[in-house]
Amino acid sequence: MMHRRSLLGAVAAAGLPWPAGAATVSDDAGRTLSLPGPVTRVFPAGPPAAILLYTLAPEMLIGWPRANRPEEREFLLPGIGNRPEVGRLTGRGNTANLEVVLALKPDLILDVGSVASTYAELAERTQNQTGIPYALLDGRFGATVATYRRLGALLARTERAETLARWTEATLTTLTQRIATVPQAERPRVYYARGPRGLETGLAGSINVETIEVLGARNVATGLPGRGLASVSLEQVLAWNPDVIITIDLTFAGEVARNPLWRAVSAVRSGRVHLSPKLPFGWVDFPPSVNRLIGLWWLAKVLYPGLVSEDLPTLTREFYQLFYHVTPSDAQVARVLAGRD
Repeated sequence: MMHRRSLLGAVAAAGLPWPAGAATVSDDAGRTLSLPGPVTRVFPAGPPAAILLYTLAPEMLIGWPRANRPEEREFLLPGIGNRPEVGRLTGRGNTANLEVVLALKPDLILDVGSVASTYAELAERTQNQTGIPYALLDGRFGATVATYRRLGALLARTERAETLARWTEATLTTLTQRIATVPQAERPRVYYARGPRGLETGLAGSINVETIEVLGARNVATGLPGRGLASVSLEQVLAWNPDVIITIDLTFAGEVARNPLWRAVSAVRSGRVHLSPKLPFGWVDFPPSVNRLIGLWWLAKVLYPGLVSEDLPTLTREFYQLFYHVTPSDAQVARVLAGRD
């Protein structure tokens, strides 16, 4: 009997539909699932899965966990960017119920994120209750290359997945090699400011600052206990005195330089407060999916301007063409890079 991964690889590599009998495959949590036939309709369990699937096989995406706003749909394929809101099965604010999932008749439920036991158990329970195969894939940023290849095999889209995986791999390799030449003591000390007051930040190891840490910058909040997000005081930020502030909040970015208290911070005095792009999805933070890949180039240019000579508008257009299936105009690219909503 052929090993299940060998069967999966043979079918996908040949670009053929699944055989009449169920194909048994594994996900990144080590779970087994049976795909009874070709996958053409996929229900995304949350935003990371929806975005990953859209970049690889947009026609398979049944709908979005949250309906995209008009300014987001502008940078997505017509007819797909406006597909309906279907809710989410995982994460904060999960809104989909199993009756909704069953009514949509997906061939596969896709979840991308943590593969810890809590999520593996949810996947197994949902699969057993619905009878729909549920694939849980590794959503860690560093696993993106492998995750693309795994999903490409699951969906019989190996050639497209390899194209995206290689772009991802080249980006990660290029930037990490350049940054490796910078001594640790010379790397910028970064504060990640969230919220209109700029007083929420990502702790060490949180997905919110994952790309900042991938680029070797020193997160000033590293010493705080816990994971995820935390509220801090302005006094704490003043004590940290970061070299660079990255924010996703338009209000904070517009007001921080006029605030006499914040002007005592080195990053504010030197004009190194940077508003992250966010259309159609965030470049640094939410959702924690492959939308952050282009954000790596933006962040690297912000943090290490002497190491990144590439033209960011050109890279942006290339990424949107390859991953989002659209070609933005010069004016659209400029609007994206300005960080506007």
